[in-house]
Amino acid sequence: MTDTQTRSRTVAGKLTGFTFVIILSALMAVTSLSTDIYLPAMPLMARDLQGDAELTVTGFLIGFCIAQLIWGPISDHFGRRLPLFIGMALFIIGSVGCALSTDMAQIVFWRVFQALGACTGPMLARAMIRDLFSRTRAAQMLSTLMIIMAIAPIAGPLLGGQIIKITSWHAIFWLLAIIGALMLAASAWLPETLAEEKRVKASLSSAFRNYFALLTNTSYMRFTLCLMFYYVAAYAFITGSPFVYITYFGIDPQHFGWLFALNIVGLVAVSMVNRRLVHRYPLEVLLKFAVVVATLAAVVLAVATGMGIGGISLIVVAVFVFFSMNGIIAATSTAAALDAVPKVAGSAAALMGSLQYGSGIISSLLLALLSDGTPWTMGWIIALFTAASAVMALTTRVTKTLS
Repeated sequence: MTDTQTRSRTVAGKLTGFTFVIILSALMAVTSLSTDIYLPAMPLMARDLQGDAELTVTGFLIGFCIAQLIWGPISDHFGRRLPLFIGMALFIIGSVGCALSTDMAQIVFWRVFQALGACTGPMLARAMIRDLFSRTRAAQMLSTLMIIMAIAPIAGPLLGGQIIKITSWHAIFWLLAIIGALMLAASAWLPETLAEEKRVKASLSSAFRNYFALLTNTSYMRFTLCLMFYYVAAYAFITGSPFVYITYFGIDPQHFGWLFALNIVGLVAVSMVNRRLVHRYPLEVLLKFAVVVATLAAVVLAVATGMGIGGISLIVVAVFVFFSMNGIIAATSTAAALDAVPKVAGSAAALMGSLQYGSGIISSLLLALLSDGTPWTMGWIIALFTAASAVMALTTRVTKTLS
């Protein structure tokens, strides 16, 4: 057995360990926690900082989107661990900056800075999985990670709501700084999954040319655009739900977290089912089913909000069905996309993540510019982009191998 084979088996063995799975899940959860935890505080932040709190989401996503495109080639060139350590350090600095901000311009700046580091977590977690697993096993692993990482969007709004009840919103960002420090320490436990001989040997400038090749790879881009369009819709809910639930329907900020957590429970349940389904059906079949269900739910949401029928109950049910499908959509589209370009998994994961999370910029800007003071704006944005996601998924070819 060669040294490379021995090393691969050793690293693969670590991947089944509880510690590795927990750390990888936490890294993927950094992004959602960075936004979800302060959702209940957004109306209060808007009053205190005298500005549009949605811009803090926009700023974070802009930084997140751009930074991934830089970190991807770097991770293909130097490996996964070094960019991860630097990223977590930047996340800590950005979180402290947010906590010390006194006006909207300052906190938007530091949210951009915070995102420069936060993006390394989910991007490199996905790249690590692709380094060592086939498409089906990768999809199963991603579903497992989503089940564990779902703790963040469940606990985040609940914790944030309690924090602003007993102290100011600044404490939320101090907590994020502490979490970043813990993640920096925990990252030392992770193995390097990209072997020296598999790293991109060309200069970094030439490595960035991989993005052009990825953008012209039809198979990769179909799956990537499917995920991107779905996340435009998902971020329309994430960004718009504080206004819809708290301001429009008068839900108490401390109770907002429970309504938000309900959707994550659905996501976890579907992710658990998906872990079994990926061994029985091609990824493309599962993806098509999930986006069709999500589209139907999104259409119901748009009709209900547009006609003003059903009240908050119908909105909660429709969003629950729509959001639950993320348990299949994210895992299957990611695994299938990265499987199409295995030699540049770091750059591919970076571009995919950049478009996926950068899509939230579209949502937040549309909500800020086109809001009519009712849930209708959120409803039609979700319906429109979920339908676009379905178009991408329904045009993909089914890969018959299940291994």
